[in-house]
Amino acid sequence: MMQDIREAVSEVIQAVIPIILVIVILEVGVLRVSPSDLLQFLLGSGMVIFGIALFLAGVKADLLPVGEAIGSELPARGSLALVVLGAFLFGFLATIAEPDVRVLAGMVDTVSAGGAPQEPRVIVIGVGVGFFVAAAVLRIVLGVPIAYLFAAGYGTVLLLAPLTPLDFMAIAFDAGGVTTGPLTVPVILALGVGVSAVLAGRSALADGFGLIGLASLGPILGVMVMGVIYS
Repeated sequence: MMQDIREAVSEVIQAVIPIILVIVILEVGVLRVSPSDLLQFLLGSGMVIFGIALFLAGVKADLLPVGEAIGSELPARGSLALVVLGAFLFGFLATIAEPDVRVLAGMVDTVSAGGAPQEPRVIVIGVGVGFFVAAAVLRIVLGVPIAYLFAAGYGTVLLLAPLTPLDFMAIAFDAGGVTTGPLTVPVILALGVGVSAVLAGRSALADGFGLIGLASLGPILGVMVMGVIYS
């Protein structure tokens, strides 16, 4: 476990240090912030590095193996309904816990001065992800080409676009992006790889991936439908 943490810290430092350096240069050379503000930023950056490293180590040690184990166990139960329900719950709960989704909902609430409550929007995004994760796992089980689901999903987006208010349209596509966060991605990918690995004739590479792209459609359609209802 300590080896995983050390590797994660090294990876995060390599990724984050260039960003920190750019911000420090801008704060000192352009904004001319006070030493106390600069120190506060550096302390916060250290906490970010350590926090992300712990998170990544935890994902590698627990979330990925557990996701694959559950994904491989569900089809073995012989119940298609259980597979679909389990995939929906995985997608929904992972999205509800996703920090990026909370940040988006909080920013929308701030900009709208409380006119767009956070919780209904988070739930809609979670339901959208859960629905498409379930559809993606069902696609793996039934052997349906992934292109069909993408065509149906984006076709529906095009049909809803003229009916959706512009404010909701913009939020919808950002909602699709924030679901590809550090918590949702490993859980959904591990689930897909686990399901495809135990099914005869399924390729873990060809069938286990693509779930994230499909899952991103859920929040887009969910928020668009929400906009049509509220308009």
